[in-house]
Amino acid sequence: MVSFAKHVLCGRWFMVFASFLIMSMAGATYLFGAYSKEIKKSLNYNQETLNLLGFFKDLGANVGVLSGLIAEVTSPWFVLLIGAGMNFAGYFMICLAVTDKIAKPQVWHMCMYICIGANSQNFANTGALVTCVKNFPMSRGIMLGLLKGFVGLSGAIMTQLYLAIYGNDSTSLILLIGWLPAVISIFFVYTVRIMKVVRQPNEKKIFYQYLYIAVLLAFFLMVMTILQKQMKFSHGAYVATATVVCALVFLPLVVAIKEEYSLWSKKLTNLVIDHEAPVMESKPAPSLQPQYNQIGEIPNPSCFGKILRPPDRGEDYTILQALLSVDMFILFMATFCGLGTSLTAIDNLGQIGEAMGYSTITTKTFTSLVSIWNFSGRVFAGFLSEHLVTKSGFPRPLMMTFVLLLSCVSHLLIAFPIPGSLYIASILTGFSFGAQLTLLFTIISELFGLKYYSTLFNCGQLASPIGSYVLNVKVTGILYDREAMKQLQQKGITPQPGHDMTCIGTQYYRLPFIILAAVTAFGAFASFFLVLRTRKFYKSDIYKKFKEEAKETEMG
Repeated sequence: MVSFAKHVLCGRWFMVFASFLIMSMAGATYLFGAYSKEIKKSLNYNQETLNLLGFFKDLGANVGVLSGLIAEVTSPWFVLLIGAGMNFAGYFMICLAVTDKIAKPQVWHMCMYICIGANSQNFANTGALVTCVKNFPMSRGIMLGLLKGFVGLSGAIMTQLYLAIYGNDSTSLILLIGWLPAVISIFFVYTVRIMKVVRQPNEKKIFYQYLYIAVLLAFFLMVMTILQKQMKFSHGAYVATATVVCALVFLPLVVAIKEEYSLWSKKLTNLVIDHEAPVMESKPAPSLQPQYNQIGEIPNPSCFGKILRPPDRGEDYTILQALLSVDMFILFMATFCGLGTSLTAIDNLGQIGEAMGYSTITTKTFTSLVSIWNFSGRVFAGFLSEHLVTKSGFPRPLMMTFVLLLSCVSHLLIAFPIPGSLYIASILTGFSFGAQLTLLFTIISELFGLKYYSTLFNCGQLASPIGSYVLNVKVTGILYDREAMKQLQQKGITPQPGHDMTCIGTQYYRLPFIILAAVTAFGAFASFFLVLRTRKFYKSDIYKKFKEEAKETEMG
């Protein structure tokens, strides 16, 4: 039993489970809409200041170059430890400020706190997600979909936990997202590590088992979210709901133990056969290294070498080769438009619901819907795009184009609302946002290789906070405050500093979201241009190199 326990803890499937758990706590940034009203009220912020805070949240969540560079020279455990410390420090300071435990901080202090707390998400992604993609390169779309899917569910998961632990208190939610993700990362810090690439016959089957569990968890969270908005739950009911959620979150551990037991049994059988068989001289297996050096050159390990002569798509680009390529520029434009507009919509859901006359409880439903459908978009894009790429050579950027067009529809539903349209818009926004993330990170890994994926993974999303700042702070926030001031002046009220600048009426978000829809349409055009550039690449066997590496590992 000791041998089996050690095998499980060191196994690749237990590592996948640990990564699921870390990712299920790594999406605190998506809960900003649930506690932003508390920050706005306690610190007397107007909408533009709150949107500025939201920008720094998005900036921290998306600028992960530092975590990527650290991961290039250190082990995943070190990256996860740094992320845990940053998560606790950032959100704990916000909690102290909101609860008046410290003197009222200046705006730039709050921006720094939330930026640090949100940036910890990149360290969790780099430490766990990037490691899993490198360990399962031939199922990268599926792996990215599942892991990013758990991040998408994390908002709803932590909501249920905080209701069970603290009750309906928004300030306690800030405290929870400060300590819980840090504890999980520290507990599993030595489990996540780089392993040799292997290919098991039932690998896809195992991933589908994980998918079924994740879908069951998402369905349960959706049902509970709806019921909790329709009826009053006692504290005991919240505890029972959270218990079921925890059981479903830990259910992948059962699959992991089952698969590790199967591998352990085969290992024991092989040891017995090897002991009974006569000893024969073994020849060293041929190395795959010459594939990277077929013309007699010593590969240049520096990321600054051969910048102007990048390799073919799918080979290992250096960091600068990738960042200066036309393909990365196109991805940057599509990300600026797609993720920038989606983040703007998500961050303003609370105020949009309030402007349209929804109650506070109903407004929180929109946040939960975004979280759940965010998950759906991530796993759908991961599994379906992987199937289409491997079976028919379907270009993954083409799916991103379709997703961006879907996002246009969600923005137009907010600009021109009909009864119940905000529910539909929340679903479409969450779905398209999640799908864009999975597709973006998978495309980067396919076009530019995995050698510097830790850095390129984080560089790929840099356009997102820039788009969020331009579209959220400089477009939506300013237009909102302008309309709110007009409304107050029509009532004969002279706005004073700290005055509640709240718009009531469906027309106040019309112009901003028409602009967001147009920007997203441009992003879809940019994505389609990438389809034209990469269609030949996706028609080839993009996983050929990794299949040979897995075969070599089995022979060795």
